[in-house]
Amino acid sequence: MFKVGTIFVPVTNIEKSTDWYETFLGVRKIDSWENGVGFYFPTGSTQLALVKVESPQPTEFTTKSNKKNTYYNFVVDDIETAHQHFKSNEIATSEIHDFEGMKFFDFYDLDGNLFSVVDEPADSPFHSDNVRKMQESNS
Repeated sequence: MFKVGTIFVPVTNIEKSTDWYETFLGVRKIDSWENGVGFYFPTGSTQLALVKVESPQPTEFTTKSNKKNTYYNFVVDDIETAHQHFKSNEIATSEIHDFEGMKFFDFYDLDGNLFSVVDEPADSPFHSDNVRKMQESNS
C-alpha cells in the first residue's frame, strides 16, 4: 500500500548542489520548482529532491549511545568502488566499516549533510532480493 516516494534534502545552494548530486550520485533531473529540484535514480523508484533552506539542517539524529545515525541510506552493489569514487573526488567520507557482514561508510554533501552507503550481503534478510521474496510471498 505505501512505499517511499521522495526523499527531501535541505541545501543552501540549489545550483551547486544540483551539479554535485548529478555528478557524484548519478541522479537525473525530473523538474524544478521555486526553491527546489527533483531527481530520479537510474534504478529504483525512490526519488530525491533538493529543497533550498537558509542555513544547513540536520539529516541525522543522535542515538541513545550518542552516535550519529542517518535517516536513510544509499544501497550499492560494490561498496569499495563507491567509496573510492567519493575519496578520489575529495568528498569527506568515513572508512568502510563491517557490521555483521553489512559493509557501510558515511559521506557528506556540500552542506555537510551526513549520508550512509551500505552493501548488504546476499544472505542478509535486509538484502533487496530477500526483501523482494518476502514482499512476493505476502502479496
